[in-house]
Amino acid sequence: MPIVLDGKSVAAQIKADLSTRVAALKRQGIQPGLGTLLVGSDPGSVKYVAGKHADCAEVGITSIRRDLSADATESQIVQAVDELNADPACTGFIVQLPLPAGVDELSVIARIDPGKDVDGMHPYNLGELVLHTSGEIATPLPCTPRGVLTLLDHYGIGLDGKEVCVLGRGITIGRTIGLLLTRRNVNATVTLCHTGTKDVREHMRRADVIIAAMGSAGFVTPDDIKPGAVLVDVGVSRVWDEQAGRYRIKGDVDKACYAKAGAYTPNPGGVGPMTRAMLLANVVEIAERAAAR
Repeated sequence: MPIVLDGKSVAAQIKADLSTRVAALKRQGIQPGLGTLLVGSDPGSVKYVAGKHADCAEVGITSIRRDLSADATESQIVQAVDELNADPACTGFIVQLPLPAGVDELSVIARIDPGKDVDGMHPYNLGELVLHTSGEIATPLPCTPRGVLTLLDHYGIGLDGKEVCVLGRGITIGRTIGLLLTRRNVNATVTLCHTGTKDVREHMRRADVIIAAMGSAGFVTPDDIKPGAVLVDVGVSRVWDEQAGRYRIKGDVDKACYAKAGAYTPNPGGVGPMTRAMLLANVVEIAERAAAR
């Protein structure tokens, strides 16, 4: 039987550990705080931000929320970022993406204080990740890639010498996870596939691990994987269910693949909870590093 990589269960264990560490920080007079900046009312973003604040309450982190209307200008968004940068109660914060059309997302991300970048997506922090092929990294790591590796490690799935096929080149995971996978302590070999890749299915069939992050429901089929492959499904698509009369969330991996796999992440319930747990971990680690100085 394939191993189900249960992100909900592992995230719960991580949050329990973080609760203990937050309590220790409070005894030192340090109160970690997570800020969020949400622009507009995209249903997925609203739900995701609400989940982050619920997680904060669970582990004892203060929530700091900034909401702007969908017609907010870029200057108003930048002003909100500056306010969070300057807020001493805010240990770290995220700007929830996507931002409204016409707003330069990369400029907004670059405006974040790198020391408060709990998403690990600031150019400085990504640069630190590029530079450090081994050893400790003392800057925040991208949450989704870190969550994937933490989940695999929890289940004892080693990646040393493994062929990993990454599907999708988005900034959230596709372009960043290879930086973590190719560090010497992981030592995987990575192929990044995208819309310009020829024979993408041949790449998948050779892979020991497939990390699918395309947002294309059911793209990975049983014919695309070799027996025993590890399937990590990061894709999110809203697909209309005629029978139920409502939209459902579906991943990039067809569930028919599960019987052939050696291990797989359910979707939902796999990578998503791990991403949120890593966001909290980044907040706590920033506070712990400040306490140690």
